[in-house]
Amino acid sequence: MANNQDEKVLDETLEDSGTEPRVYELGFHLDPELPTEEVKKAYQEIRKFVEEMGTIVAEGEPEKIQLAYTIPRQDTGGRRDFDSAYFAWIVYEATPLKHDEIITSADVDKRVIRFIDLLTTKDAARHSVEMHELSMKTPERAEDAETTANTELDAAIENAAV
Repeated sequence: MANNQDEKVLDETLEDSGTEPRVYELGFHLDPELPTEEVKKAYQEIRKFVEEMGTIVAEGEPEKIQLAYTIPRQDTGGRRDFDSAYFAWIVYEATPLKHDEIITSADVDKRVIRFIDLLTTKDAARHSVEMHELSMKTPERAEDAETTANTELDAAIENAAV
C-alpha cells in the first residue's frame, strides 16, 4: 500500500507537467469487418494525426486478434457485438494539450471500437517492441496429436472415476 509521501510525489509529478511533453501509448481496436485496405487506411490516418500532434516513439501495426470478451457497441445502426478486432498501438510524445486532441480524435473515429491511452516511458515502449520482435522470432511449440489425445483421455478417465 502506497504511503501519503508516494502519492504526493506522484500528484506533484502529474501537476508539474502541464506544458512539458510526456510519453503516451494509444492502443486501439479497429472494426474487424473493415476490408484490409480500409484497416490500413484507418491506421495510417490515426498515425499521421498522432505524428502531426507529437513525435512517434514506437508502434505496432494492426493485427487481427480474438478478443478476450465481447465488446458491445451502440451506434446509429443499432447494437453490434465484437468478438474480434484489429489491434494496433502507437507510443508518442506530446504535450498534454496535443494529447487531448489525439484522444478526442480517437473517440470520434467510428472505425475505432475501443481505445486506451496510457502514460508510459520511452524505455518501456522500446522494451515492448523488443519483446514483440523476440516473440515473433521464437517458433511456437507444436504439440503432437498423440500427446494431446493422451492428455485428453487421461482427463476424461480421471473425471469418469470421480
